Amino acid sequence: MPKLTIDGVEIEVEAGTTVLQACERLGIEIPRFCYHDRLSIAGNCRMCLVEVSPGPPKAQASCALPVADGMTVKTDSPMVRKARRGVMELLLINHPLDCPICDQGGECDLQDQAMAYGGDKSRYREEKRAVADKYLGPLIKTCMTRCIQCTRCVRFMTEVAGVPELGAVFRGEHMEITTYIGQALDSELSGNLVDLCPVGALTSRPYAFMARPWELHKTESIDVLDALGCAIRVDSRGGQVLRVLPRLHEEVNEEWISDKTRHACDGLRVGRLDTPYVRRGGTLRPASWAEAFAAVAEKLKTVKPEKIAVIAGDLADCEAMMALKDLTDDLKVVHRDCRQDGAFLDPNVPAAYRFNTTIAGIEMADALLLVGTNPRREAAVLNARIRKRWVTGALKVAAIGEKVNLTYPVAWLGTGPQTLKAIAEGRHPFGSVLKGAQRPMLILGQGALARSDGAAILGLSRVLAETSGMVREDWNGFNVLHTAAARVGGLMLGFVPGEGGRDGRAILDGAGKGEIGFVYLLNADEIDTGALGKAFVVYQGHHGDAGAKRADVILPGAAYTEKNALYVNTEGRVQSTQRAVFPPGEAREDWKIVRALSETLGRPLPYDSLEGVRARLVAVDPAFAAIAQGPAVAAWGIFGDPAVAIDAAPFAASITNFYGTDPISRASKTMAECVAEMNGRREHGGTGTYG
Repeated sequence: MPKLTIDGVEIEVEAGTTVLQACERLGIEIPRFCYHDRLSIAGNCRMCLVEVSPGPPKAQASCALPVADGMTVKTDSPMVRKARRGVMELLLINHPLDCPICDQGGECDLQDQAMAYGGDKSRYREEKRAVADKYLGPLIKTCMTRCIQCTRCVRFMTEVAGVPELGAVFRGEHMEITTYIGQALDSELSGNLVDLCPVGALTSRPYAFMARPWELHKTESIDVLDALGCAIRVDSRGGQVLRVLPRLHEEVNEEWISDKTRHACDGLRVGRLDTPYVRRGGTLRPASWAEAFAAVAEKLKTVKPEKIAVIAGDLADCEAMMALKDLTDDLKVVHRDCRQDGAFLDPNVPAAYRFNTTIAGIEMADALLLVGTNPRREAAVLNARIRKRWVTGALKVAAIGEKVNLTYPVAWLGTGPQTLKAIAEGRHPFGSVLKGAQRPMLILGQGALARSDGAAILGLSRVLAETSGMVREDWNGFNVLHTAAARVGGLMLGFVPGEGGRDGRAILDGAGKGEIGFVYLLNADEIDTGALGKAFVVYQGHHGDAGAKRADVILPGAAYTEKNALYVNTEGRVQSTQRAVFPPGEAREDWKIVRALSETLGRPLPYDSLEGVRARLVAVDPAFAAIAQGPAVAAWGIFGDPAVAIDAAPFAASITNFYGTDPISRASKTMAECVAEMNGRREHGGTGTYG
């Protein structure tokens, strides 16, 4: 490995390392605008100049210069300081003095580096240039006069998002960053451009002029609008969440988040349930907590346990599901489920419902089969990780299901379970590809499992994993991709039918036939509420969505930004949200509501603190003690039934509207604008893929 000297300190680094990266190893700050460690090297801004010897008698761009043995680097010599001042002067020639009205103010790399490395005067007397703003969609506000042509946005859209719709036109001083097609960006990751832009050229349109960064209270938390559990930072002021930003988490989301994660937060401010309601005379009327609990208790006295059912929704936290399961166990209730969509998942074998490879493990796979899933809609950040692996040239991807644009080449093998069965039985050529791979992977989506033949699909997938070498001591390529943040946690807790109990579909069927007389919905809004018939419905949640409209009693809960709660992501990683703001009005944390209800029913739960609930979680599954740690390896077992007859129908998408998968995003004005934009683009012949 080459050895070099940087500011008098000798360091040894791997061959191919750039001078900038070597300086960072020593903790030496090198200013930059165009360089980003997750994007290709462009060498546009020239701000990272250093003095190198032996070499030409001029400063050189450290981001594009590989290290060499015996090289001597100076990062703060008079030549370097003068060169950086000159570069900064040139960058500021056309940059407008917008800092007082720019949303990037206080978080602007150009501001910071102008202070640290720039001069104290400008020699430029000519008029500054002006550039027309570009329309990039409802999420990104542009002021292209501020652009310094670093091309970070262009490289991100092309390399990471896989949607090459941004580029540069013209040359020299007339160069502009623009869309090739003059329409909104067709990407579910476009909001990351705002974080990447080092100046105020690209800012958040929904957040425009709302606050300055020093006014915000910052809370580290996780996202629950899909099943990845991306690390986020919730910025709030007073009692309102104003924005959501990504946090670095290499094993889950690196530093990216989806547009829904970032921009659906305005849905937290509208359509909220802030007081209990009880239906009287056919109309829901505000009530006190005591009145709401009394109405529930009175109804339960008249209903036998075999006619009571419970459904946990996609946003339910583990503490609430644990408390509700304990209460229903005490009431001898066996009809319950955490699978709103009716997906067939075996709760007895953890490896049967987890993303066993782990999200980061995708980067080691060399063959991938997608079954009944569209990861671009169901887990946008995970889809970017698949693309990242494909870009290296080491990943072959094939899929069974609806043909869509996944941002990387895919061999579409078929649309239904017949193709999966042919591969599992060795009658399809892609089977030899999987067997010949060093680390083959299979990703099974909810679109394949939420069918009448879900048990057969799960069983065929298990057989395929076993016969193609996916399951070994050092590798498990069998993966289930969930779309609900509550799903894996619910399965771990056993929030599934008890002996002789009904699952989600059977509960709805029984309610419609009058066989189920009492249904408790815990954040459950993705079911057909019209199928509940004349059953008495209790809805516990935070938005006036489908479940609340059908309810006879409403118990207002807290959203994920308003409580300290545990969720388990699709790979089995236990993570915690942190309270950024308090719930509105009379709303309370979900487990506390269940605990208070148990007191009214005369069956108090044996815990009355968050620590007590979590101790109960650990008693049920010790994995809940490992918060924010990597998931433990799940033991393999027998699950599914490949002998069950399969349905010839093609796999249907589990998510048809990326921007409206939950009560929060459906209440969001920004998400509604995204739906309208993408629908309009599709109607006009664009490449929009979201309805």
